[in-house]
Amino acid sequence: MKTGRRTVAVATLVGALGLSVLNAPAAQAADTGITVSGIVINNGKPIVVGTSKEVEPPLSFDVALPSGYTTSNPSRYDAYPFLYRGSIKTAADTGENFIQPGSYTCYETDAKHAHCEGSLYIDPHPSQEHVDSNSDATTWKVGVSLKLWKTDGSLKTGELETRSATVQLKRAAKATTNASPEPVTKGKPITVTGKVTRANWSTKKYDAYSGRTVSLQFRAKGTDSYKTLKKATTSSTGALKTTVTASVDGYYRWVYYGNSTTGVATSTADYVDVR
Repeated sequence: MKTGRRTVAVATLVGALGLSVLNAPAAQAADTGITVSGIVINNGKPIVVGTSKEVEPPLSFDVALPSGYTTSNPSRYDAYPFLYRGSIKTAADTGENFIQPGSYTCYETDAKHAHCEGSLYIDPHPSQEHVDSNSDATTWKVGVSLKLWKTDGSLKTGELETRSATVQLKRAAKATTNASPEPVTKGKPITVTGKVTRANWSTKKYDAYSGRTVSLQFRAKGTDSYKTLKKATTSSTGALKTTVTASVDGYYRWVYYGNSTTGVATSTADYVDVR
């Protein structure tokens, strides 16, 4: 349950053109005195993005205000974390290699402090320039945008701060499974095939992922856990194929555990009736 009065809700679902207006620091940039701390992005886990679906990783952070500013007047300040690559100023000015919150809401804990919760917004569509190259599957840095506004609504000062924290962005992967024959006689071989593909952020398609070590797992009917039976390596087309001996009814699936640039892929399980 959230505590504290809601002080401000921000929605920033904009394209790269709008980013330069929203995020460029003021020309007279100086220390705002705002402190942003306790930043947690996607619960500390890598962010996995495909080719078309928008991704909104959870985000939370705390804000402390300087003298002369209070949480009761949220229009006087603006503060939030973001992800970037390369130069923090170039990323914020141009919107390229820049990922900001989609929305967040801040709840005041007292007159000078607020706790904020929301999400980042990542859209793989080419127009957004969030992940438009496979080189974006790497370590992103965390920055913070800070602004103070005058009583007349004009910008008093703004700054961009770097943080030591980082977030890994990964390309989504997919896996498929087909086990046959169905049904099968006990003691006879079962052929399990499948395929692993990976998101190509440049083409917005899924390509074959070759040379990957993938685990074949089995769960007996009536049980809850899978066990790894054997491992196989994907071919140049991403294909998988192996054989096992039929023993009991159950479910087969392929699992790829990912790497530094690619997310985990678990196929839909295929049930085989053993007679």
